[in-house]
Amino acid sequence: MLAAYNRWANPRLYAAALDLSELSYRLHTGVYFGSLHGTLNHLLLTDRLWLKRLTGEGDLPNDLNAILYEDRIELTKARIAEDNRMVEVTGKYDETALRGLHSYRTTSGMPQSQVLADILLHLLNH
Repeated sequence: MLAAYNRWANPRLYAAALDLSELSYRLHTGVYFGSLHGTLNHLLLTDRLWLKRLTGEGDLPNDLNAILYEDRIELTKARIAEDNRMVEVTGKYDETALRGLHSYRTTSGMPQSQVLADILLHLLNH
């Protein structure tokens, strides 16, 4: 349900971002990732990171501050594709899987295990 909500909400957020002037969109406002552009890139990056941890497929970014797309139209297209992927991946989990532990490695390479439902709640709330 949360994946479907994100797929519904993100196009509205990105439409508002596309309406901003280039200066406003890239203005460093003191937020952790600098600008709206930096924040939107980070959110896509972390979704890709978690989907790689969950499925073993996709690119694994090596820097949480990485700018995946300089062009905001390309970033928007990538966001739409990732939202579709998120709905597809999360739709395959049943109640047993959601209650089970999922093991992965952190960005520093440390092994970690968490309940899958907790991972998804964090991911989709992020």
